[in-house]
Amino acid sequence: MPPASTRASATSPIKHVVIVVQENRSFDDFFARFPGADGATRGKMKVKQGSRYVDKWVTLKAHALLMKGDVAHCHSSFETAYDHGKMDGFNLVPVGTCHKGGTPAGTSVYQYVQESDIAPYWDIAQQWVLADHLFQTQGSGSFTAHQDLIRGGTGISATKSLIDSPDGWPWGCDAPHWAVTWTITKDGRVGENGPFPCSNAFPDYGSGGYATLRDLLDAANVSWKYYTPCFSKDDGCTPGSRCPNCDGDLLNAFDVIYPVRYGSEWKTNVTMPQTKILSDVKNGRLPAVSWVIPGDNESDHPAETIDNGPSWVASIVNTIGESKYWNASAVIILWDDWGGFYDNAVPPFQDRQGGLGFRVPALVVSPYAIVGNSSQGGYVSHTKYEFGSVLRFVEENWSLGSLGTTDRRAASIGDVFDFSQKPRKFKPIGSRYSARYFEREAARPQHGDPE
Repeated sequence: MPPASTRASATSPIKHVVIVVQENRSFDDFFARFPGADGATRGKMKVKQGSRYVDKWVTLKAHALLMKGDVAHCHSSFETAYDHGKMDGFNLVPVGTCHKGGTPAGTSVYQYVQESDIAPYWDIAQQWVLADHLFQTQGSGSFTAHQDLIRGGTGISATKSLIDSPDGWPWGCDAPHWAVTWTITKDGRVGENGPFPCSNAFPDYGSGGYATLRDLLDAANVSWKYYTPCFSKDDGCTPGSRCPNCDGDLLNAFDVIYPVRYGSEWKTNVTMPQTKILSDVKNGRLPAVSWVIPGDNESDHPAETIDNGPSWVASIVNTIGESKYWNASAVIILWDDWGGFYDNAVPPFQDRQGGLGFRVPALVVSPYAIVGNSSQGGYVSHTKYEFGSVLRFVEENWSLGSLGTTDRRAASIGDVFDFSQKPRKFKPIGSRYSARYFEREAARPQHGDPE
């Protein structure tokens, strides 16, 4: 960490921003029935009657957090579900991997997860902030979403942006040499015709790679870390080892960024396993800006046999809330894409580069969070946000300048804070598993989700 005298100072009382990234859930899937939020009790399906399609309303059904199948959530799935703003095609999106067809999801995606399964998330929303209009940067999957969360866009040339997932994994510079990416052009054409998924291969950037929030943070000597699992397809791989596919894999956004992947920051700032966030807080080593990526069993991703995501998020919040960092922190929790699940909110615009995508849940925990009207003090923000809203808050909080991507157009998520109020006291979030449980679990190798 650079000496304090050379680091940019925060312009607000918040000196630590922790961005916790979960997987593949729409807003309505988790918070359709949250009081005061823009939720839904039913949704539209596009069904065939004779030779034509008509809309049919169906009731959203309660469902367990665990779900056997994974619904396609690439850009073509988004377009099918979005249906030119009619929001009636979710039932037609296939179950399974994108670009390979499959059985339509039908009514299975018209659901909401029962509150008892995600009680920690509801507890956070009831105490702190729930944002009910945060939209994905693109209508696409996890690969581009994780790039958007460090950059605010995936433009690789004057006419093309990355979209969907590369056709080989790991997703990044560690991909097999034959891997290519999918792109979307400014006139909306999608094709499997992009460069290798490593930023030195991007047409307009060369060996320097495209700029991310890391560049702005480094230039201002503001500390950062990216906490991520050590994913592996090798059962013998353990965190920190150098065995095949152990260094990047699916959800490590900085594996795409050539100067990070092949520079010193791969060892100092890209931190494996993800549970080191817990020990860094306890040992006084929390950086100014953090991203935290979940392991398989903590991700909320459909089609897993275990989902301890609510407890995992609660363990991070509780560890920070009970530490010396509490009065200077903001924890922003969001889900990277909609996962194929129904959502009622029409994205506010389309930029012809694949976005905005569908809504995802977002929670903000901070002693400076605005106090709401619920019995516990929860506040529902109806401001229209996107992933660039998080980047913009970080940029403005440390006077970093702008990346000039979607951070420029996005409303900062900073409007959920009231810095004139006395810092609110922390109340622990109840959960099934503690931080110690996840620290023990980190010794197990991860295998990665397909998307």
